[in-house]
This record gives sequence, C-alpha cells and structure tokens, in this order.
Amino acid sequence: MRFKTTGRIVCGMARPRLSEGTRRRLLDASAHAFLKQGYHGTGLKDLLDSVEIPKGSFYNYYPSKEALGVATIEHTQRCTAETLAAALDGAADPVSGVRAFFEIQIAGFERTGFEGGCLLANLAGELDESEACRVALAKAFTDWRDGVRDALADGQRLGLVRDDEDASDLADMLIESWEGAVIRMKVDKSVEPLHKCLRRLLDSYFRP
Repeated sequence: MRFKTTGRIVCGMARPRLSEGTRRRLLDASAHAFLKQGYHGTGLKDLLDSVEIPKGSFYNYYPSKEALGVATIEHTQRCTAETLAAALDGAADPVSGVRAFFEIQIAGFERTGFEGGCLLANLAGELDESEACRVALAKAFTDWRDGVRDALADGQRLGLVRDDEDASDLADMLIESWEGAVIRMKVDKSVEPLHKCLRRLLDSYFRP
C-alpha cells in the first residue's frame, strides 16, 4: 500500500524530506560550537537546541555525533576551498591570491578576539580516537595543501616562486608554519605571528 505523503515513498513508508538549508545551518552551528567549546565539550542537545532541530530529526541527517563531526570537517574544508578559489580569482597573480586567502583568515581571527584558532587543527588534537574523523581530517588537510600547491605551481611558472623546490613541499611548509603561528597567536593574543609567517615565506623564502 502506498501512503499519501509529501515525503519519498520507500517500501510503503515515507522517508522524511531532508532540507539542505537545515543541514547547512546544522553544519555551520556545529563548526562554531566545536571551535569554541571543542568536540567533546559540545553537547548534542545544546547544539540542536541552538538551531531548533529536534533530536529525532537530527538522526534523519546523521546517524551519530561522530558522523556529524566528519560532515563538519568536510564542510569546513569546502568553505576553505571556496575562500581560496575566490581569493585567487580576485588577485593579480597567484602569490597575491595566496596571501589574500591567509589575510582573510587573519581578519576572521581578529573579529573573534583570537579565540578558537583553526578548527581542523583543533579537531586533529581532540579526535585521535575516531578513525572516521582522522581520515576526514587527513583528506581536508591534503585538499587544502593541494589548493595552495596548485597556486604556488602557477607562481613558479610565472617566475614568482622559486622552482628549485617542489610546490607541494612549499605548500606543506606554508600550512605547517601557519598552524604553528596560529598557536602563537592564541598565546600572544596578537596576529603578528601570522603576518611574520607570511613575510618570512611569501616575501622571502619562496621568492626566486
């Protein structure tokens, strides 16, 4: 028997129609909460209450908090990729685009009073017991590195970046140095370590 419903019919039962807008609100809220309170410090009930999603409805989207963690990591990396692409599209050259991307991050840190730091790095230090999250984090960092690598490779072809080192190695150096500078930023309550990181690498070591 088929029941009259606005949901999708599966074996005579109605599957709830999922809202991508609701999913996006949930992912944005979880990213904010995980950054501010940590993954383990974020209660699922409080998170769902903040976006007015009943707990029963949550399980239509994700089977567990761990699955939400994986989705939040993937969502964060998609946002990072979009920001990097926009920065590169609006720049005069690839190196300027990479700098613009990191300056957007600096502006975000300043708006939040240096709290939180990098969500991916924070979760990497907190979710070592979750293999699913570890795999998602590894892919997120690799995707981020590859985006920066491609921009630096374009800079090498234009003679703007030294070509005696592989672009992947340079991208790894930049991101790893950046993450260290983010820690120093949180300790010093200053974005100067971030600016120093960019100056040392983009304005000096990476130059031909």
